[in-house]
Amino acid sequence: MDLEEVRERAREVLRGICRVCAVCNGRNCPTGVPGMGGAGTGEGFRRNIDALASWKLNLRVLHSRKVQDTGFEFFGHKLPFPILAGAIAGAKVNFGGRLEEREIARALVLGAKACGTVALTGDGPDPEVFSAGLAAIKEAGGWGIPVIKPRANEEIIKRIREAEKVGALAIAIDVDAAGLLNMTRVGQTVEPKTVEDILEIARSTSLPLILKGVMTVADAEAALAGGAAGIVVSNHGGRALDHTLGTADVLPGIAAAVQGKLMVLADGGVRSGVDVLKMLALGAQAVLVGRPLLIAACGGGPDGVKAQLESLAQELTVAMRLTGCGNLRDISSEIITPVRS
Repeated sequence: MDLEEVRERAREVLRGICRVCAVCNGRNCPTGVPGMGGAGTGEGFRRNIDALASWKLNLRVLHSRKVQDTGFEFFGHKLPFPILAGAIAGAKVNFGGRLEEREIARALVLGAKACGTVALTGDGPDPEVFSAGLAAIKEAGGWGIPVIKPRANEEIIKRIREAEKVGALAIAIDVDAAGLLNMTRVGQTVEPKTVEDILEIARSTSLPLILKGVMTVADAEAALAGGAAGIVVSNHGGRALDHTLGTADVLPGIAAAVQGKLMVLADGGVRSGVDVLKMLALGAQAVLVGRPLLIAACGGGPDGVKAQLESLAQELTVAMRLTGCGNLRDISSEIITPVRS
């Protein structure tokens, strides 16, 4: 599938909401939140891009690593590359109802499965958001991960039971959604979680628990103490709190604190396979991609998502070859250099 054609179709679908810019950095977003931009001034959104851009790759081509293996072990499942589809939801609120919730969830889950990787699905004030994700995961034979808002524990556990019924690979909570007004305005509680809260949730299921929205070492250590199997270093795409640091700013310190004790994933501003390599070099074990896959879903459905993921994986492979990396174990901070403007 031609990705330029996919992007052109997405530009028509999202007219007035997203310009599908050649350089997706948040500076030309016509809408904030709700919409496609960042919260408030959009600084957190833009900082994700700028933080990644401040790291440069060290080109190295005199080496023996002629074949690149991008295989990744994800909670007992072998994935062909360390790139997952991030959770994208809220079609009515954020995309003006141009697409149905089920269309987006299905495109991401089935598109990711078609090339061997995994998608996360969303949650929100409208029950349709969570149910659409579960339906897509069920259609994919359980190949997906539902993300649950940081609701009251009993509400989270209720949704975990639904995820277990469709055979989900894991479950996640986007803990950085603790202040989302679109939830509280309709009387649905979202709240910060204590270590004791996380322990209760983790003990309620045999599925791996991933906490998404960790931006400090303190929160990473709390996630570990609460029995989480993994974390996603993320500022919610800059859409929850204005003026946050970028994920690439904080990832090295967090990874150093908990690496080897739980799985460290990251998202925020990833637009290419080169960006994926940078995140891996900064300490992530795998990377979630959002905006490029939303555009692919809007312009090409599951086939568009598959094509975009395969393109990112190909770019990662080339970048690994040109930095002297034969497999994911070879990727380290030695292949990047900080260049501060």
